[in-house]
Amino acid sequence: MGYEAFIQGFLVSFSLILAIGAQNAFVLRQGLRREHVLPVVLACALSDALLITIGVFAFTSVSKMVPGLVPVMRWGGAAFLLVYGAMNFRSAWRGGEVLEVGNGETRSLASVLATCLALTWLNPHVYLDTLVLIGSISAGFPGQENAFAIGAILASLSFFFALGYGARLLQPLFARPASWRVLDGLIGCVMWAIAAGLVLG
Repeated sequence: MGYEAFIQGFLVSFSLILAIGAQNAFVLRQGLRREHVLPVVLACALSDALLITIGVFAFTSVSKMVPGLVPVMRWGGAAFLLVYGAMNFRSAWRGGEVLEVGNGETRSLASVLATCLALTWLNPHVYLDTLVLIGSISAGFPGQENAFAIGAILASLSFFFALGYGARLLQPLFARPASWRVLDGLIGCVMWAIAAGLVLG
């Protein structure tokens, strides 16, 4: 029942989320640090689940009710990504960080979740992927929206768990300070590139 819609929902969601973005880069970094991985993964997956559900079942109505939502997301998200990207460039410039499981300084759960949720909910690309693209594609499966949404949500959940917990396989590489500087620099570039794309339309 609804197998085709389920598979399409899974494939569409997985292909969209696979692209490197600010949220994925943050999950990767937390996975490498082994710092609050489960809460971060769950926060990302549950956020996606909510947005996918809205996209599949209510996007058209929401966009009509709040016509000014798109430009607000665009400029607010760009500003946030510019600031967070600058913070990563500063970390790359300073250097000195290494992966020390159990010995390094640990950020509070509240701080990590606040950053994670900001990267998720202030990023317009998240809305574009989940609300607009997934929502519009699901319209091609009338009467099978439930199966499509479940497939899309399962893809998000699988991806974030694989990214968060699979990152530890890279621990030997990130035991060197230079690797962290490169990662921070790349994350900064990704965030600034996304911000530039938003500003330039």
